Amino acid sequence: MIPTAPAASDAPVLFWREAGVAHIRFNRPSALNAIDVALGQAFHAACRELAQDESVRVVVLSGAGRAFMAGGDLASMQADPVGGSAALIAQMHPAIEILAALRAPVIASVHGAVAGGGLGLALACDLIIAAQGTRFNLAYPRIGTSSDCSTSWGLVRWVGLRKALEIALLNDTIDADEALRIHLINRVVPAEELAAQTAAIAARIEQSAPIALGNLKKLMRQSDHNDLHSQLELEAQLFRECAGSADFAEGLASFLGKREARFEGR
Repeated sequence: MIPTAPAASDAPVLFWREAGVAHIRFNRPSALNAIDVALGQAFHAACRELAQDESVRVVVLSGAGRAFMAGGDLASMQADPVGGSAALIAQMHPAIEILAALRAPVIASVHGAVAGGGLGLALACDLIIAAQGTRFNLAYPRIGTSSDCSTSWGLVRWVGLRKALEIALLNDTIDADEALRIHLINRVVPAEELAAQTAAIAARIEQSAPIALGNLKKLMRQSDHNDLHSQLELEAQLFRECAGSADFAEGLASFLGKREARFEGR
């Protein structure tokens, strides 16, 4: 079971739940939450547990200390670059796939540095809320490698191919306001309000119909792989699924009764 509150811990990932909101917090603040094998294993384990718990309605990712995540732990790869990087990828890539496929929407609540694999991980989430002062950087060209952690998938999907190539080839640092302008992220908030505003957005999602939001997430994420006919067929299939749910009956009753709906996820 997901713990109900974070305990004081030096674990590389903290994982807890507040009602229908599950939290994953990267917890290597002295290393700017850089990914080593232990962090990757803990993150993968948390994602596997989330995939088994349909009562979770929203997931929030955050980072302890001064940064969300500064990418991979380069020191851990130096002795064996091929084996060391493969060990990290073996944990992070399956975890990211699980996260993207969850029915529950996933919010990245970011601050400080969001670089390399940290950028890819944030882009794999459904929403990104950034503190003013956050800095985004692809980082890979500086160390002579191409990307991992879904960074190439996310950049092209969210900002378009032309802008993604500019970000990749020039490797400029992007501030929060520019990230918002190019649709890399959803919102910029004052740094001191990041946790509160993320919690408010998570609370709004938590009150929505989980089956409906999960189906909407699936439709949006699959839309660029489908032609119009295939997408219409999928829309019809998923609408029928929602229409047969208790939540849809509650939605109709609350709308016609002019009251707030109480969705139960069934």
